[in-house]
Amino acid sequence: MNITWQDFLQQHGAVMQDGIVQHFGDLPSELIATQNGTVLCDLGQFGTLKISGADAQSFLQNLLSSDVSAVNVQRAQLSSLNSPKGRMIASLLIWQSGADYYVQLPRSLCAAIQKKLAMYVLRAKVKIEDVSTQVVSLGLAGAGTQALLQQYFGAIPTEKFAVLQHAQGSVICLGEQRFQINIAAEFAADVWQKISTAAPPKNAQRVGAPCWDWLQIRAGIPVILPATQEQFVAQMVNLELIGGVSFKKGCYPGQEIVARMQYLGKLKRRMYLANIDGENIAPQAGDELYSAEMEDQSCGMIVNAAAAPNGGYDVLAVVQISSQESQVIHWKSLQGATLKFIPLPYSLGK
Repeated sequence: MNITWQDFLQQHGAVMQDGIVQHFGDLPSELIATQNGTVLCDLGQFGTLKISGADAQSFLQNLLSSDVSAVNVQRAQLSSLNSPKGRMIASLLIWQSGADYYVQLPRSLCAAIQKKLAMYVLRAKVKIEDVSTQVVSLGLAGAGTQALLQQYFGAIPTEKFAVLQHAQGSVICLGEQRFQINIAAEFAADVWQKISTAAPPKNAQRVGAPCWDWLQIRAGIPVILPATQEQFVAQMVNLELIGGVSFKKGCYPGQEIVARMQYLGKLKRRMYLANIDGENIAPQAGDELYSAEMEDQSCGMIVNAAAAPNGGYDVLAVVQISSQESQVIHWKSLQGATLKFIPLPYSLGK
C-alpha cells in the first residue's frame, strides 16, 4: 500500500493489519451499515498489475480464461489464470485505461502472479508492473452510491462491468449499487474526503476491508487465495456464470480441461452461498467440508468467508452437488457447525 495513503487512513481512524484496513473502530456496526446503508472502503486487500505494450491484449488473451478482446475503456471483465490442468491459480478483475490493461487480484498473490506472467513474455512486446502503490482502489456500495458518484464525477456507469473513465482514473460498476473507484494515489485522499464527508444522509460511512469481502461473498464472486490455489476448475466456482470464461476464444493454459468439463463432462461440484453459526473461530479459505454421504472424505471446501452482519459467518463454498442436495454439510468435520444455505443472486441453472 502507498505509505502516504496508509498514513492518511490511519489519521482518519483506520485500524490496519498488514496494510489492510480492518475497521474504523467498530466492525459489527460497520457490517450493519454495509447491509443497510451506504459505505466507502479502501480495497487494500487487492493489488494491481499493469500490463502494457503493443502486444498486451494478445498476451492476456492467450493466458486468461475470458475473452480479453471484449475488454476496453468502457468495459471491465472477470477472468482467471489457470494451471495446465485447468485449476485456477488466480481470479482476476481486468479493466483498460488508455492502451494499458490493469489486472487486480489479492495482494497476497501479486508477486507470484507477476513472476508467473513474466515467464510467458518471451519475445512479446509486453511490460508487467506492480502498480499497487500507484493505484488506489475504493469500494462504494449502498443506496446512496449513485448520487455520491454523480456529485463527484458528474456521471456514472450503470450496467454491470461498465466503466466510466475520468481524469484521475476510472469507475467500474460491479453490480446494483456497488462500484469500484480506481484512482491515482495522489488523488485518493481528496476523493475519500468528499465522499465520506458529504452532507448527511448522502455521505458514505467508512468501513473496513472485511465489509467489502462480505459484499463480494453475497454477490457470489469467488476470490482465489493462497490456500485455494489449484483447488478448483472455473465452473466449480461458477466463473462461467458471471462472465469469467469464454468458450469461443482460442487456447489458453487449462482451456482443454475447462472446455471438456463444459461440453463432455458432468460437473460434480458447484459453489454455494451459506452461513455458518459461531463467533469464536472464523472459517477460513481452504477449510474442508464433510457430509455423512462421504463419511471421512471431504465433500467440499470453503472458498471465501467473512463475518456476517446478522451473526456467524457467510461463506462461499464449493460442495459436492449430490451432498448439497440431500445431506447436511458440516464445517471441518462431521461434528462441526452446519452450513445453512442461502440463495445466490444468480441462477446455477440445471
